[in-house]
Amino acid sequence: MDDDELITAAARGDDRALRELFNRHSPWMAGRLRRSLPPDAVEDVLQETFLAVWRGSSTYTPSSRAGAWLWGIARRQAAMWARTHRDEVELVEASKGSEGDLSASAANKLHIQAAMEALGPESGEQRKLFEMLFIEERPVAEIAARLGIPQGAVKSRAYRIRQTLQAVLREGGY
Repeated sequence: MDDDELITAAARGDDRALRELFNRHSPWMAGRLRRSLPPDAVEDVLQETFLAVWRGSSTYTPSSRAGAWLWGIARRQAAMWARTHRDEVELVEASKGSEGDLSASAANKLHIQAAMEALGPESGEQRKLFEMLFIEERPVAEIAARLGIPQGAVKSRAYRIRQTLQAVLREGGY
């Protein structure tokens, strides 16, 4: 069976199909997730990913892009894990570089933090839109529906957010 058929079978409750999807896709997903997550988190994120696949398989539309659909779910799960374990993610990032890289990394984090602060408070609309669009990578149509605004408004607000971030980062020498 191809991936589309496996996802369709999983939607009907076939746990063997889900297991086959896991066997096919978890190795490459784990490799990509290891780039930004601690090793013990990768297994947790994969487990949450395939639980989300199981729950969301009925909404999947066969398109021969099953790998992209699965990776999108994995990235969202990784982002959720990272939000609740920020200190661990920072340690992984810090351990990947040398001492010189650490000072550059700290400076980069300060510039990024300043750029994010320019978007307003964490609970503000710009921050929420930024997270949904650029971190969770949700589709514009979904964001528009969640916020109760037209898709064009989401796009124009996203453009303004990018402009704000670019301006602040340029001031910092980036």
